[in-house]
Amino acid sequence: MTPLWSIRLLFLGLCTAGGYAVSQVRPEYVSASHGGLIGMVIGFGFGGLLIAVDEMLKGFSLRAFSATTFGLFLGWLVALLIDHSGLFEHAEENVQWLIRLCLFLAFGYIGMVLAMRSNKEDFSLIIPYVRFSPQNKPDNLLLLDTSVIIDGRIADLIEAKFIEGLVVVPRFVLLELQQIADSADEVKRARGRRGFEMLNRLQHNSKIEVRIHDGDFPEEKGVDAKLVRLARGLNAKLFTNDFNLAKVASLQHVICVNLNEIGHLMKAALIAGEVVHIKIVREGRDKGQGIGYLPDGTMVVVNNGQNQVGQNVSATVLSTVQTGAGVLVFAEIKPENGK
Repeated sequence: MTPLWSIRLLFLGLCTAGGYAVSQVRPEYVSASHGGLIGMVIGFGFGGLLIAVDEMLKGFSLRAFSATTFGLFLGWLVALLIDHSGLFEHAEENVQWLIRLCLFLAFGYIGMVLAMRSNKEDFSLIIPYVRFSPQNKPDNLLLLDTSVIIDGRIADLIEAKFIEGLVVVPRFVLLELQQIADSADEVKRARGRRGFEMLNRLQHNSKIEVRIHDGDFPEEKGVDAKLVRLARGLNAKLFTNDFNLAKVASLQHVICVNLNEIGHLMKAALIAGEVVHIKIVREGRDKGQGIGYLPDGTMVVVNNGQNQVGQNVSATVLSTVQTGAGVLVFAEIKPENGK
């Protein structure tokens, strides 16, 4: 049982006991026969209703509640001004009551909707010099998943000042990283240890602040689903190397940055006739071809390079082909001294 449900059950018991106590102190509120039982049922129902409302509002953040309250206040203020404008003073008393009710309901609803659709810059125009978050705190929250922590490139980007903000690492991501580090598989164990080394490197970086977030969603079974919900609740950018997680996040309107996609975009574009210097590491699929790789990992197929395996050569780019895995470069060994 989660701590939240323990609190809910305690609250439900207190409501039931409170209903019984009220039935004994004020018996006129309930019938004479079975008054204590009726009071307990009323208290239990009241507590259950509040728990049901709490369950329906579990995706409702404190920021959204503040904005809704502010919008409701503005809507009611406009309704109050219209009510005191004297437009309905000649109407009958029962009609005036109905008009007031419609005014407050309509403008209250409109105010809440407009507040939910607005951002903090809109509020700063209404209330100058007032912000809902302190200015000394970074607005850019960077939520890291397990894959991007193990990868380690995020640390290089932060040190190079390409990425700035507050790094958020959820507690459930740390648990997943610990499970990988304790795995019986040697490769997984090495990846888990590398992830902890990257976190230690980030924590010792004076250019950025790292915080461990204790928020969890027990009703969600997968780590990916928890990350998406946490990113939506914190209004944070989710950093990952997982293609599927990035797609799921984008479908739920969560800003997600895939470092692998950034890596593909940052690769230098080669054009026909350009000379590259590579090492032929193995033979190609077709006769006479050799395979080499650029520093960014791009595969280069070199014609007449089969006999140059293990050697560094200069090759002239013939063409490039875009594939699902990236760019494939076709080249030919550059002749030396006219040979």
